Parts: sequence; C-alpha cells; structure tokens
Amino acid sequence: MRWVALLTLFVSLAFAGAATASPADALRVCTGRFVNPITAPCWDCIFPLTIGSVPIWRGKGVRIDAPNPPSPICACGTPIPRVGLTIGYWEPSRLMDVTQKPFCFPNLGGLSISPGFGYAGKSEYRQESGAARTAYHAHYYVYPLLAWLQILTDFVCMESSGFDIAYMTEFDPLWNSDELSAIINPEVFLFANPIAQLACSADCVAATTVGRPIQKLFWCAGCQGSLYPMTGQVAGDYGPLTGSLHVAEKFQAKLHRELLAWGTRGSLSLCQPIPQPTMDKLQYRFQLVTPVAHKNLFSCTAIGKSTVPYEHLKVIPVKGEDIGYLVWKKRNCCAL
Repeated sequence: MRWVALLTLFVSLAFAGAATASPADALRVCTGRFVNPITAPCWDCIFPLTIGSVPIWRGKGVRIDAPNPPSPICACGTPIPRVGLTIGYWEPSRLMDVTQKPFCFPNLGGLSISPGFGYAGKSEYRQESGAARTAYHAHYYVYPLLAWLQILTDFVCMESSGFDIAYMTEFDPLWNSDELSAIINPEVFLFANPIAQLACSADCVAATTVGRPIQKLFWCAGCQGSLYPMTGQVAGDYGPLTGSLHVAEKFQAKLHRELLAWGTRGSLSLCQPIPQPTMDKLQYRFQLVTPVAHKNLFSCTAIGKSTVPYEHLKVIPVKGEDIGYLVWKKRNCCAL
C-alpha cells in the first residue's frame, strides 16, 4: 500500500540522515501518536445530517451547522447524470500536523526524520518592537475516513483515495517568508492596517457565540487574528494551542489560494467540488487529536472560535509542542 511505502521511506531517511544530523537535531524530540480512526474522532461532529435545509439528525451536540441548499431535490449531469437528494453532513477528510520542528510528524506517532537538508527549526522569537512571534511547519494528510469505514457509502459523494501525505511546508519557500508569500496573496497589503485587524474582533465574537464566522471578513481568523500573510509566522502567540490553531487556519486558506483545496459546500458544489481560491470559512471545523484527543461539546470548533473554553489540559507542557488536528469539511452532495 502507498502509505506503507511512505512510512518505509521516512524510516530509511531517518536512519540515513542520522549520520549527518547536527547535535541540535539529535537532541530534538518529536512527540505524537498514531491517530486511532475509531476512538480519536468526535463522531458526533458528523452532524447535523440534512436533506435540503431540513436537519434529519442533529446528534447530541449543540454545534451550529453551516447553511445548506434550500431544495431537497437536485439534478446533476456530471460526473454521473443523476437526480437525487440534496444531503449535507460533516466529513473527516484530512489530518494536519502543526509543529515547530522540521520533518516532525505528530500524527505518525511522533516520527522524526533528519534528511540533512538544513531546514531550520521554528521557534519563538521577538521582533525589534519587542512583540513575540512564533513560527510553525505544517503537514497535510489525505484522510478520507468515512470512505474507509464505509459510513454514508454513496460512492458519488465519498472521496475514495487512500492515505497520503499531500503537502509539507518544509519544501515551500513561500511558507517561510512573509514577503515571498505576497506572490499568491498580493491583497495582504490591504489588510495590514489597524482598521482591518480591528474588524476581526467582530469575527471572533460571531465564531465564539454563534458558531459561524463572518464570511465577508475573509481576511480574519476570528479570535486567532488574521489569515494574512499565509505563512507559518504568528504574532501575539498566547500558547501552543492558540498558535497552532492559527497556523492550521492560515494553512487551509493557503491551500485554497493554491487551488489544492476546493469548495464542497453550497448549491454550486452539489455535483462535484468547485475551484475556490478564497477559503469558505463556514466549510471547516478543526478537532484536536494530538497530543490529547478533544471530544466534547466544544470539539470540532469553527474557524476563529476562542480556545479558552476547552484548552485546559489539552496540551502537554513540553518545549515546542507538536500538535495534530483532524480537519472536518462540510459536504453538500447530490446523492443517489
């Protein structure tokens, strides 16, 4: 299987790089665990399950759903001509590592490789102004869990790919430079002012109290700050959970800008995913799975929601905490 080959490659690189690793590399410790696909996900996050705009199963939680297409009947010409029902649900589709250590894979059991490329580790530092900044690397895994477990098994709606590592920021020069990242998000200069940043406070309130971030404030990540620049640098980091969640949100926005992530919510995406260069903030929820799986009423939080209600005892206090997220994606589909 492909994921077995990938793991074999990583282990080989780890041993091959050990001879050339610097003393600093040898001393770093990558923490993590393999995600249990049965016990780690908060399965109640799949709800509400809807037909059209009507919820047919809400689950046990009080999570606010994203808006759904109003009509319960749909018709598609591609990829398979069909007339069906407009269903809506939340799908655990991706895993994401967020770590300060290059080539550290928290969601692969804390696997760490040292290929000798000389990529610097991320860390906390201070700007000339004295403000604290922290920087992270991120990894993105294809993880179509519902298809693997054959849950909601309409083959038209399910992603059928296998496990894969889709993206590693260690190989991306745009991720490590605020200036270079402007190549893919030149509008960053429009939001680098106090007025635009102050508007994010309204997004924070909406995401935390109502459970729906304000889509028109597309440059905001609510209580975490701004989605710009789309790099691993975060300012005003008040803790590893807040900082890593901020990076996860920025990384997801970057994938959309690069057309590596597409839109799956709303009437336009009923037949197939659509290109979406500006991320739909209502389309994603993030669940902490490493180091401590987060499974309660506050799990699978909306983009921009405050971490204060649930961050207690969720992060083990070790230097350079390595954190893993399960990315839940809203899916509207014309099911047979």
